[in-house]
Amino acid sequence: MPGTGNAAKARGLRDAWRRRGLLARVLLPLSLLYRLLRALHRLPYVLGIRQAGKAGIPVIVVGNVIAGGAGKTPVTLALARHLREGGWHPGIVSRGYGRGTDDCREAFPDSSPADVGDEPALLARASGAPVFVARQRIEAVRALRARHPQVDVIISDDGLQHLALARDIELCVFNDEGIGNGWLLPAGPLREPWPRPVTAVLHAGAPPATDAPTFAMQRQLASEAVNARGERIALAALRGLPVEAVAAVARPEVFFSMLSREHGLALEHVQALPDHYNFESFRRLGSDAAPLVCTEKDAAKLWRTHPLAWAVPLQLRLPPGFWSMLERRLQALRA
Repeated sequence: MPGTGNAAKARGLRDAWRRRGLLARVLLPLSLLYRLLRALHRLPYVLGIRQAGKAGIPVIVVGNVIAGGAGKTPVTLALARHLREGGWHPGIVSRGYGRGTDDCREAFPDSSPADVGDEPALLARASGAPVFVARQRIEAVRALRARHPQVDVIISDDGLQHLALARDIELCVFNDEGIGNGWLLPAGPLREPWPRPVTAVLHAGAPPATDAPTFAMQRQLASEAVNARGERIALAALRGLPVEAVAAVARPEVFFSMLSREHGLALEHVQALPDHYNFESFRRLGSDAAPLVCTEKDAAKLWRTHPLAWAVPLQLRLPPGFWSMLERRLQALRA
């Protein structure tokens, strides 16, 4: 299967980032060069030569400091839904990583991931909020506000290191691997030195060292899956069947583990593909009659050739203390 070798290499590198072993130490000089490049990138903003663009309304950046998936998009979805229920009118901006276009455009529920990116396509389908993508986030913000003037808060999916967009609240998300070996890329998983100032830290595992308030996330797969026809099925109904599972996300093994551990599915075949894989050359390993299960992010691309594939949403729960903190911050900004 094309792409599986790249996925295996990515998993091998993540394994190396968990410890300060031989491979990490060999790559350490490159980390020093990476640190210098990061500092040069920040310097014009520190000196005031360049100014971050301001949205004119509160901006929440959901980001991370580690390479790979930390769970930013589920957090963005949870924020959008909670804010809408609280009377806010959120809008979402993203770079649209992995898309084949390079302009500023709106992502709609039926947009192709090839045009807007995997995560924006999912956000447009599931958030109920307007979504815009652009390489420069401030451009996306301005286009979004021009078309949707009712929007009164912006959520940036990713962008902690995107200094060109001014922000009021920074949320840094960590998966259960934390900061790994604590070294910068490529010797470790860090995109920038940690700890760094943020408004709050959301973590799936142990909280990383930080002076910011920390909040534990609880993540689980939904009990139901949906296919391209809108049909739904309880995952419990798939128990005892030879299920084939596929995932093209940063940590596919987590998805497979949740299917088997939380829902008791017997995974006869699994395919771990590279993050943002386009599924154009995807081929099943098992029988076409067996249930095919995928992540919610992969669904739009997989459904083009396998409309009966069952997409399983990831559900996220955040503690009440986090929501109280966020509301206090937003009300202060509104005032």
